[in-house]
Amino acid sequence: MSVTWHIRRDAVDAATFCAGRIGGLLTQAIETRQRATFAISGGTTSRLLFERLAGTGIDWRHVHLFWVDERAVPPDDPRSNYRLAREHLIAPAGIPAPNVHRVPAELAPEEAAARYEAEIREFFGLTCGRMPSIDIIHRGIGADAHTASLFPGEVLIENRDRIAAAVYVEKLAEWRITLLPGILLSAPHTVVLAAGEDKAEPVRAVFREPYNPLLYPAQLGHNRDAEWVLDEAAARRLAEDIERAKRSRMPGV
Repeated sequence: MSVTWHIRRDAVDAATFCAGRIGGLLTQAIETRQRATFAISGGTTSRLLFERLAGTGIDWRHVHLFWVDERAVPPDDPRSNYRLAREHLIAPAGIPAPNVHRVPAELAPEEAAARYEAEIREFFGLTCGRMPSIDIIHRGIGADAHTASLFPGEVLIENRDRIAAAVYVEKLAEWRITLLPGILLSAPHTVVLAAGEDKAEPVRAVFREPYNPLLYPAQLGHNRDAEWVLDEAAARRLAEDIERAKRSRMPGV
C-alpha cells in the first residue's frame, strides 16, 4: 500500500488528468462487477473535474453516485455540492436519477445524516456494524488541511463506527453532513485533487509532518493506497521541502 502523487501544470491540467484516472477506475469496476460506486466532493476544482468526467466514455448507467460531504442547504442553493454536480456532471452525462444518492440536506442536519446513512446501508445491503466499500472516493483538501467536512480538532475524526454524521463547523458558522473515516478508509481507491497556491502549505504538511489526522485531517488514508493529483501551485511547498531535505543529505552541503 502506498500514497502517490502526480503534479500537473495547472488546475485544468490536473482536473483533466484526474478525470482520466477516475474514469479508468470506474470502467474497471464496471467491467469487473457490472457496477461502480463513486463518492464525490465539492469545490471549484471539482467543477473542472466534473466537466471533464461528463465528457468521457464512461457508461454512467452503471455508476452510482454518492457525496463525501454536503452543506446543510436545499438542493437548489448555490452552495449545494449536489447542485454543483447536477449542473456539471449529472445532467451533462445523463446519469440516471435512481443512480444518484444525494444527501437530503434540506432536512435538519442530524436527520439528513441519519437518512443518508440509512440509504447507504440499504444500497449496500449492510448488516449492523459493517462498513460499506465505495469503489472510488474523490476528496479535496482545504487551506487548513481539512478533508470531507472533517476540520482540524473534530472529534469525529477518530470515529470508525458510524458512516455519516452532522457536524457544526465553528469557523464557518454552518452545519454540514459528512462521511466519516470508517467509510473513507474502506474505499479501495482514493483520489485527492488539489489546485491553487492556498493548498501549498496544507499539502506540504500532509506529506511532511508527523501523522496526526486530528491536526491534519487530509492525512486520513495515508496507510492505504491513495493518489494525489496536484497542480504546480499546490505542489510548490512540498517540492521545495523535498529539495531542501535532499540538499541537507548531500556530502559537503
